[in-house]
Amino acid sequence: MRKQYHFRTVGPDVLVWDAHRLIRLSKSIPPAPVDLRAIAELDENWWFRDGALPTPRALAAHMALVAQADLAFPILLCAEGRVMDGMHRLVKALLDGKTQISAIRFAVTPTPDFINVAAEDLPYPDEDI
Repeated sequence: MRKQYHFRTVGPDVLVWDAHRLIRLSKSIPPAPVDLRAIAELDENWWFRDGALPTPRALAAHMALVAQADLAFPILLCAEGRVMDGMHRLVKALLDGKTQISAIRFAVTPTPDFINVAAEDLPYPDEDI
């Protein structure tokens, strides 16, 4: 899996979680099916925030990741039910006509790994982890 982070703006701060750490923390939590209609992010601007434009090239890059997404792995939700990892899997499930997806929901949202650190300042190894 490529190195990735989950960003969430809370008040004046941008909270950042390392997706690999979230996956490790979720290992002991059993997944459960979640109705796609309950995932608010499917109707929100997820990938093209902060001035990023949904160009055909940008869309193609995401569609390539959607095609590679493996629905055998559950998505991760915070304690409030918001997506922390798995948007490409969600889109794949939607495109495949599924009504549910396997999800792990944290009882308590993990503490962020970074606060107010720009994406370009985060560590991104050259190879997949």
